[in-house]
Parts: sequence; C-alpha cells; structure tokens
Amino acid sequence: MFQGVTEPGGGTGAVDRALDGAISQLIADGEIKGKLGELTLIHTLGRVSAKRVVVAGLGKPADFDTAAVRRVSGDVARFLRRKGVDEYATIAHGAGIGGLNAVESAQAIAEGTLLGLYKFDTYRSGGNGTSGDSDADSDGDGVGSVTIVERDAGTVSDLTAGVSVGTVLAESTMLARDLVNHPANVMTPTKMAEAAREVAESVGLELDVMDRDRMREHGMGAFLGVAQGSEEPPKLIVLTYRGDPDNPQNNLGLVGKGITFDTGGISLKPAANMEAMKGDMAGGASVIAAMRAIGSLQPRINVTGLIAATENMPGGRAQRPGDVVTAMNGKTIEVINTDAEGRLVLADALCYARSLGITRLVDVATLTGAMVVTLGKACTGMMGNSHKLAKDVGVAGERSGERFWELPMLEDYRELIRSDVADMKNTGGRQAGSITAAMLLREFAEDADWVHLDIAGTSTASGNKGHVVKGATEYQPGRWPNWR
Repeated sequence: MFQGVTEPGGGTGAVDRALDGAISQLIADGEIKGKLGELTLIHTLGRVSAKRVVVAGLGKPADFDTAAVRRVSGDVARFLRRKGVDEYATIAHGAGIGGLNAVESAQAIAEGTLLGLYKFDTYRSGGNGTSGDSDADSDGDGVGSVTIVERDAGTVSDLTAGVSVGTVLAESTMLARDLVNHPANVMTPTKMAEAAREVAESVGLELDVMDRDRMREHGMGAFLGVAQGSEEPPKLIVLTYRGDPDNPQNNLGLVGKGITFDTGGISLKPAANMEAMKGDMAGGASVIAAMRAIGSLQPRINVTGLIAATENMPGGRAQRPGDVVTAMNGKTIEVINTDAEGRLVLADALCYARSLGITRLVDVATLTGAMVVTLGKACTGMMGNSHKLAKDVGVAGERSGERFWELPMLEDYRELIRSDVADMKNTGGRQAGSITAAMLLREFAEDADWVHLDIAGTSTASGNKGHVVKGATEYQPGRWPNWR
C-alpha cells in the first residue's frame, strides 16, 4: 500500500473487503501509514484461507520504482521467514497504479526476495547458522514457495519472464556474495579461477587462466610486482562470451580487481579491521558473477571478463616502496606505497584487454579508502574518459537499483601522480585519492572508451535492509523458493 492512501484499492482493497474492513480500520487508527519498509501483520481468523496477511508499505507514489519493490520484497521475505512461514503469495507490486509493467515488477520481486533471504553460514558448525546480528532469523528450512497472484491471465507470461530474469540476476549476485564472504585461506586466486571454470562450464563461456610465466611473457611487470610477495600463485582469469560473433566491434570488457587478501604489503595496514581485506577481490567476484548472468541471458554483444587475482603480502620477496615496475604497454610506475596495489594489477589487466581488441571497458574495484570518505556507502564512485559510456552505466544503475556518482577527471589531477624517476607514481597522496587512482588507470585504458567504478564503500553492508544483507552485497547452496 502506498503512503497516504486512506481507502485501499486493487488487491489490497480486495483483501480488505474479505477481512471485513480490517485494513481500513488500521489505516483509520493510524497503525498502517504505508511508509516504505513498514510491515503490518494481520491475523485473518478464518476469514480467508491464509492464516495471516502482511500489508507492506511502498512509500510515496512519486518515489516509487523497482528499487522500492526489491526492498519491500526482501524485507517481507525475511520477516516471514522469522515467523516460520514456508510459503506465501504476493501481488505484483506496482504493476497497477504504481506504473511498472509486469516484467519489471516480477523481476524486482524475484531479485528482492532471493537476495533478501540470502545467508552465509558455511563455516558455522551447527549447519543452520545466522548472521549473528539482532535481525537474525530463526532456525528452520525457510521459505520454500512464493506465488505471484495475478487476475489477468494475459499477464502471466510477462510475470514468468520477469521472474526468470530476476532469478538469474539474483543467483549470480549470490555467487558474488559467496566468493567475497569466504575467508582468504579458502578463496585464493586459484580458487577464484576454479569458480570461474565452474561458471564457464555451466553457461557455455570460454575460459583462459594465465599463470605467472605467461604474465611474464606478456611483460605484466605491474601485476607481477604485486604478486611477488606471496606464495600463492597469481592468476589472470579471462572469461569470454561471444553473443555477436559476426560483429567483433560490438564488444565490452569487464575488468575486476581480485586481491584475495590485502595486507598492504611492505606498507603494512593497521591490524584493526584487517580481516575485512578478504573482500578486496569484490570487483573480481562481481565480474565472474556478471559473466554468469551474461552467459545465461545471452545478450547480443561480445563480452570479455578479466579478473586480476593475487594476494598482496609482505614476504621477503615483496616489492618495496621506491621500486619501479613496467606495465605491459611499456609505461613505468614508481611504487610509492605498496598498499596502492589494486591500480597496478588493473593496469596490466586493462592493457591485456586492449590487446584483445576490446574498445569499451568498465573496471570494478574496491580501489581506495578515499572513496569511502568521499561518498560513504550510499553510492559508487564513477570516473572515466567517456561521458557516453558513463551515462550508459548510470542508466543501467538506475534500472538495477545501483547508484553511481561521477567524479571529475581534470588534467590538474594528473600532476599529482607525476614521478621524478618514472612515467608516473602509484599514488598522489591524500589529495583527491580516488581520482588520482583513476588517473593512473586511464593511462592503460588508452584510446578505449573506459569507465572505472570504485566500490570500496558499496561492496559490503553492516546490516540487513531490503535485498541488501549484512556482509558482501554482491550462490549459496540452499533452499530457495519455488516460483508460481
């Protein structure tokens, strides 16, 4: 129900009449206001076949969109799981006066429900653990069936199509969440490559995994400089989808930072909260998950996903501040701070993408703490050399419920990474830290249209809200609802 409604209509009105005006009475009493996130449980006392009805607030009509549907669906799914509910039915939120079409509504319901029910309890000995916070769910198998109710038989095919797409996207997102939530002693670069192989085999992608020797043959000195301090072998993982093979110029490259654990190297991070650095491969996890979705949905475009996976460790062979490394395209980088390693591995990954003939590039990385300071956890920072591609990414974000904010790439910032001994240095200091990192990456995107997404703030969440749950925001085997 929308905020401000005094007489419920549509499906809510039908249920209200079946309950002898119970919903209208609660509205009149001020107990139901329709605010976004508001959930009201009503016991039906035998007046309808369902024992309970939940009235979910959709917020203000002017603010309503698919993001609201995802949030409501996630909140309702967790709420009912805590109540021990095994199955429930829902109307297609917003498919009437909300202005959404049936496909959009059903897709958002599927995404919100599945992502809202996500839990990661692989390492709990009880086998049915919870997230450990105040919003923890009770034990049990959880929700087993969700039915979308629709009176118009002609709309059912659209709802089915929406649910199908939403399920693919949600399952792919849950895969990324799992990859990020695993500890670093499990989710090594080799394990990331194995995960990519499973995805490639399941949805028909080509896979190439480049090892240290092949990287050396390609002159990837920037990547290898980061990897040399770790005993774990680095991997450059390449997933290829050919959706328009007769038009190779119709292409897109997705490049992900895959630092499976980041100590900072010789420029060691503080001990406090360092355990969170297992998530420094969230960009790479996002690319693997995106390639799974692309292989499943089969769009008419050629897409290559590249994941630069390694640890950043302070071993006896680790690179030092002051070292100079040479990237694949011959440009040299002075290493000022070994904790600014993500841009080094991405530099060579971008160069390799260009060598494959890719002309549009989007890289995704938990790149800078400065981005958290700049934008917090509300949205992702976006930078690049193509306003058109940035606009396309922004529109895609609006449709998927992800928010981006574009930061300027002025030539003034290039001066901050000028080096006295090399072509550039890997950090420009505290000033505009996220932008100077992107300025370095721009040197390796070369003449391709390129956008950089810094997800340092948005890759994790500290609590449950709608379809976003505590931990990684990005497929845990389990009991997911069957859709009807």
